Amino acid sequence: MMAQYLEIKAQNTDCLLFYRMGDFYELFFDDAIIASAALGITLTKRGKHQGDDIPMAGVPVVSSDDYLQRLIAHGFRVAVCEQTEDPAEARKRGSKSVVARQVVRLVTPGTITEETLLEPGRPNFLVSIARLGGSATGDYALAWTDLSTGLFRLTSTQPDLLATDVLALEPSEVIYPDNLAREPEMVALVRRLQRAARAEPAVLFDGATAQERICRFFDVSTLAGYGDFSRAELAAAAALISYLGKTQFAARPALDYPRKVSAGSVMMIDPATRASLELTRTLSGKTQGSLLATIDRTVTAAGCRVLASRLAQPLTDSEEIAQRLACVEFFVEEPVLADAFRLTIKGTSDIERAISRLSLDRAGPRDLGAVMSGLERARQTVEILAGHDLPAELAGAVQHLQKLPVELLQKLDTMLAEELPLQKRDGGFIASGAIPALDEARGLRDESRRYIAGLQQHYADETGLKSLKIKHNNVLGFFIEVPESQGPTLLSSYSGYIHRQTMANAMRFSTVELGDLESRIVEAGATALRLELEAFDHLRDVVLQETAALRRAAESFAILDVSAALAELARANGWVRPEVDDSLSFCIENGRHPVVEAALKASGGDAFVANDCDLSPPVGAEVQGGAIWLLTGPNMGGKSTFLRQNALIAVLAQMGSFVPAGRARIGVVDRLFSRVGASDDLAEGRSTFMVEMVETAAILNQAGPRTLVILDEIGRGTSTYDGLSIAFAAVEHLHNANRCRALFATHFHELTALSSRLSRLSNATMRVKEWEGEVIFLHEVKAGVADRSYGIQVARLAGLPAAVVERARHVLSELEKSEQGEKRAAIIDDLPLFSMLSRPVPEEKKISPVLEALSAFDPDQMSPRDALEAVYELKRLSKL
Repeated sequence: MMAQYLEIKAQNTDCLLFYRMGDFYELFFDDAIIASAALGITLTKRGKHQGDDIPMAGVPVVSSDDYLQRLIAHGFRVAVCEQTEDPAEARKRGSKSVVARQVVRLVTPGTITEETLLEPGRPNFLVSIARLGGSATGDYALAWTDLSTGLFRLTSTQPDLLATDVLALEPSEVIYPDNLAREPEMVALVRRLQRAARAEPAVLFDGATAQERICRFFDVSTLAGYGDFSRAELAAAAALISYLGKTQFAARPALDYPRKVSAGSVMMIDPATRASLELTRTLSGKTQGSLLATIDRTVTAAGCRVLASRLAQPLTDSEEIAQRLACVEFFVEEPVLADAFRLTIKGTSDIERAISRLSLDRAGPRDLGAVMSGLERARQTVEILAGHDLPAELAGAVQHLQKLPVELLQKLDTMLAEELPLQKRDGGFIASGAIPALDEARGLRDESRRYIAGLQQHYADETGLKSLKIKHNNVLGFFIEVPESQGPTLLSSYSGYIHRQTMANAMRFSTVELGDLESRIVEAGATALRLELEAFDHLRDVVLQETAALRRAAESFAILDVSAALAELARANGWVRPEVDDSLSFCIENGRHPVVEAALKASGGDAFVANDCDLSPPVGAEVQGGAIWLLTGPNMGGKSTFLRQNALIAVLAQMGSFVPAGRARIGVVDRLFSRVGASDDLAEGRSTFMVEMVETAAILNQAGPRTLVILDEIGRGTSTYDGLSIAFAAVEHLHNANRCRALFATHFHELTALSSRLSRLSNATMRVKEWEGEVIFLHEVKAGVADRSYGIQVARLAGLPAAVVERARHVLSELEKSEQGEKRAAIIDDLPLFSMLSRPVPEEKKISPVLEALSAFDPDQMSPRDALEAVYELKRLSKL
């Protein structure tokens, strides 16, 4: 047995091997040690190998899903090795013969389909990355699928956007060709993804055979009917299909046909911005408190997944956005209809994932029940919505529901029992009366006692022996027992009674009829289960024949659910339909932060203070471009909230949702950048200030006229003059070069002087009020400039010792009186605007020996002894 294990393990060295032994999956050697630590299960031992004890750990088969979930969460891959023959067959080859086993499936984070291992409302994406020839030039291509639903998408992306596009999908697993492992973009992405990224042999990504492999999988002669795909996109898609074949073995997943997502069709949101805005998860990694959790009113799992997808990838086509908004508006204006529809579909089973499990032969009776329930809900939905003047997208969804086969619903309703077990091996999922032979087998299995009692009475009446009993044991099976004194009479007077055993006080007999009945009873349970499993396979095949129609129906449910859910959100919170067009406008009246407002409402706190924001191009500006607001004000005054709320309103509008505002007109935002808050990246060796500069550089290098940028406290992580200079240059660049719409919050009050020189820049501030020495934050935005930062007051509110606060007041007073303080406001006037655009590069200045030596030192690489020697060297050079 151990030789068999080692042979199978050698073929799956990168996986933990779940080796089936009876009712347990066992792990041995290092796998056992790893699993024991990861799962908290007991580590035992079994036998010896090369003189050493063999570590062993195991998990019950019946609860293996729970353990798989925990291993997958730790980033492990698991090879599931099953017994492929009956142990009785193995014994025929000899008492020491080993039961045949083989790996039937590789369980990886991106290929799980079990309901217990998946989050109902979150897609589980497996992403494939390709770049033909491993060349350092050319675009990348992405293919991604959710095996649990069959979704299949392709797109192309530029090298500098690779991480942005991949991380936007929040993939569970990413595969890439090993010949790209050293490409800078891949190195950076793999470092972010860690265990979720996996290099695969480059042959999987072979572009020459890609189209043929895809056509073979979908059993078509050409892909022309599904879109115009690049060679790199086909290579990514073929690799993904090959990887699924590698992990699923004989099972063939029911993937949807590939659909192309055009570059530029969705808003580009980089990873830092997604994290900053907490779109789907908070900075702590939790779902609760994110924008998604706040706006989610969906009542189906498929609807929740579509909502998350729309939020992650807002559209940039104003017409498509308008179509989505029209669907939401319809349900806003028809609240009674919306409520009736939502009540009808509430709790609808997940058809998409049920179909996927059926196609992979991992389904149970409840998956058939999910399909039946979905068909019934579809019929009811059509009855509710048919006859209404629906927007185009909703009308198309209802049409798909109308096309569902009624015969399939009738067949499932006739065949399936009301209460369905989780596993098909448990039986009992076929309704009584559906299959006569099954009813007979069940009757014999379940009513064996009544049959035996009837036969016993028949034999007693026939022989006149009232003491005759039919009994059972594991050796003889069923037998007739009479007292020892009556045995001879039974043998001599009645034929058909076969003597089996003589006991001290009794004699035991059998009959042909009793033997037949015993065989039928023993076989009845197996026969009933066999008939049910045959019926299950038949129903599965019937359902899978309608995969395309059922998948379109599931998509339709999701579209209807999301539209009605967003309408419910809008009605409950007073949100309005935004006007989204192709202009450069950005005008928000009485805008509110959706998450903060919801939190205040839930806690019974004060009402959220609404604010206006207008970043539309100013009338009469010399150069066309969006406006920039320079926002000053105290900490805790609400600057960061104001910045984020406007970015979130843009995201909500372009995903097709109403927005928390009194009125909103937004010109399509093609890219959204947010640099708010402080963070470091210790794994990359980056300080807080370095991370700030890297993210700011990305914004200044990529932002264009259609971009929305929100920046908070740029330059605060270094010295005052360094930070002021960087902030000054950044504002200048945003205005002159990027020409984007931007909100720029700062404590550098000197920057406010730029409003007189930059035509599209305006000053705004957060209002505060002082009352008897206390600071009251009004959270209102008004035109103007803050007169001070109120930092000491905030420090006092935070609980700094009174002595520290008082000392800080004194130091601040002295600094404000100093000559430096008096002249600082004038410094900005001496900085020539835009001079760096034309200033010639100065000749290289002569550097002193001390400075030249100092510039060569690397403090981070120096030992204490090296540092001491460097000091002596600098002292020597200073005397030259």
